[in-house]
Amino acid sequence: MTLIKSISGIRGTIGGQPGDNLTPIDAVKFAAAYGTWLKGYSKKEKLKVVIGRDARLSGEMVQNLVVNTLVGLGIDIIDLGLSTTPTVELAVPLENADGGIVLTASHNPKQWNALKLLNEKGEFLNAAEGAVILEIAENESFVFSEVDDLGRIEKNDTYIDIHIQEVLNLSLVDATTIKNAKFKVVVDGVNSTGGIAIPRLLEKLGVEVVELYCDPTGHFPHNPEPLKEHLKDICDLVVKEKADFGIVVDPDVDRLAFISNDGEMFGEEYTLVACADYVLGKTKGNTVSNLSSSRALRDITEKHGGTYEASAVGEVNVVAKMKANNAIIGGEGNGGIIYPESHYGRDSLVGSALFLMLMAEKGGTVAELRAGYPSYFMSKKKIQLTPDLDVDGILNAMATKYQNEELSTIDGVKIDFAKNWVHLRKSNTEPIIRIYTEAKSQSEADALADRIIKEIKEVAGI
Repeated sequence: MTLIKSISGIRGTIGGQPGDNLTPIDAVKFAAAYGTWLKGYSKKEKLKVVIGRDARLSGEMVQNLVVNTLVGLGIDIIDLGLSTTPTVELAVPLENADGGIVLTASHNPKQWNALKLLNEKGEFLNAAEGAVILEIAENESFVFSEVDDLGRIEKNDTYIDIHIQEVLNLSLVDATTIKNAKFKVVVDGVNSTGGIAIPRLLEKLGVEVVELYCDPTGHFPHNPEPLKEHLKDICDLVVKEKADFGIVVDPDVDRLAFISNDGEMFGEEYTLVACADYVLGKTKGNTVSNLSSSRALRDITEKHGGTYEASAVGEVNVVAKMKANNAIIGGEGNGGIIYPESHYGRDSLVGSALFLMLMAEKGGTVAELRAGYPSYFMSKKKIQLTPDLDVDGILNAMATKYQNEELSTIDGVKIDFAKNWVHLRKSNTEPIIRIYTEAKSQSEADALADRIIKEIKEVAGI
């Protein structure tokens, strides 16, 4: 079964049987559930919802289903068409809308799509709100509007440009400083909407852009998760073009990875570290990332005199912790940058601009910048789940096994050893257990991950 319902939204593969996959029936049902919940939540006579999508092949079909379902509930729609997740997040408050939906399966392959649900602030719904929507969908507790009360659709394809201008207006972004640095950057937009947004932003900042896979056809040229094993083409092209660095985003442009000038990965974990280094150097404050993120952010935060806190995995959890701790920057170790001066959402456009400012002011190469940060190495592995596996039982057994170590069980099980750590958790977006480890060398991180996977399999009897 590949229909996953979680606080991250509704996600599944296209086609197949209703209830097992993301079929047209499921898209309509969950859009109707969201619209019904929104009516009760906002208590307004007339509602407005912003809709945008990435470029994946099923996007137009799913968008038509979702838009017209909400119209059938009497809700007006601002249709952004091809967009990015952070663009929709920004558009919701700018349009004084009551909510938003992003149609994207983020880093998942082309077979997948999803409905990411936003509130009136352009932020993801929390777990309690998501649970109510799931219940409405399960019970089909929706009533559609009569003909005189149907919603209206307004198309607006200007919001990527509006988003770019919002980035240019940030207090810590100076286009002249970046332009004077005369950067040359290769961009891999994985043939989705990042191929529209990132080059357009860079050109506004006076950067010479070399485009790779920037045609938003939805035919992803490689696995869209921005990991080293998927990015040989851009790594080679950065060296060939003698570029200063490379930028890679996922299909909905909320994850950001850099390629150093030598063709090596800067490291997804270090995207947030570098952006935080720049922001904390200008503004004193605190940071937040999730439990699966590198210790390097803690080190950099403390170097600048701030306090670091860890949240449960999931953007909504990071945002809640950031608000509680007045964090001035935060995010996730998968390349997600959340900068509250802009908005409380992961934003690769904001992250790219902050990184360009850091490089423009520091000088030197990206490889030299990376070498100057605390050196940690991560291993990110997974175990495919089958319906008969007792995941909670497995995680409890691992917690018991390592009860004498420093443990956190707020999100799966994180075991902090003196020189390394491992985080085990069931994914919100895929039928897998994620195993993240971090250590002072790649071989040590990989070995720890392999050891833990072996122990899990022994516990599970697989």
